[in-house]
Parts: sequence; C-alpha cells; structure tokens
Amino acid sequence: MRKYIYPQDLTARATMWLWQLNDLAAIGALCLAGVFCAAQFGTAAPLLCAAGYAFLTVRFEGQSIRDFLYSAAAYFFTPREFSWDGERETE
Repeated sequence: MRKYIYPQDLTARATMWLWQLNDLAAIGALCLAGVFCAAQFGTAAPLLCAAGYAFLTVRFEGQSIRDFLYSAAAYFFTPREFSWDGERETE
C-alpha cells in the first residue's frame, strides 16, 4: 500500500526553502549570468543584482519583501479618498 503526502492547500504555489520555484529559477539564471560576467569582464555587478533579487523575493508567511514594498508604495503614492457625510473629497 502506497501513501502519498499532499500539501494542505492544493492551490498554493510551489515553494522551495524561502522562495517560489519561478523566483528560484530566476535567481539561478542571474547567478549563472553573474558568474559568467565576473569571469569574462571582472565585474561583480550582476552578482549583486542577483543577491538583491534573492533578498527581495524571500517569502515569509505568504508575502515577499517585494510585495510588501509594492503595497507600501501604492499606499503612499496613490491618492486616497475620504468621505464625510456622503461627500467625496480627495486628499
């Protein structure tokens, strides 16, 4: 008799360690390109970009740092509407 282990939420996206698999593939590709550029041109800038992307896509409790920064920017840089007594007023 075989036993299968299923995740709790079958609609959840696939994750490995702290990243989603598509982010992990992008990090791997950026690291590979960074190593190539470091070997050919002697610059570590692409490796720093890969490290920055890896940091921004770390997921804690379903939300990444990139998602949090996007939500914070949307909150602070979009106009908010307030209404008192049925009137609409923009800030």
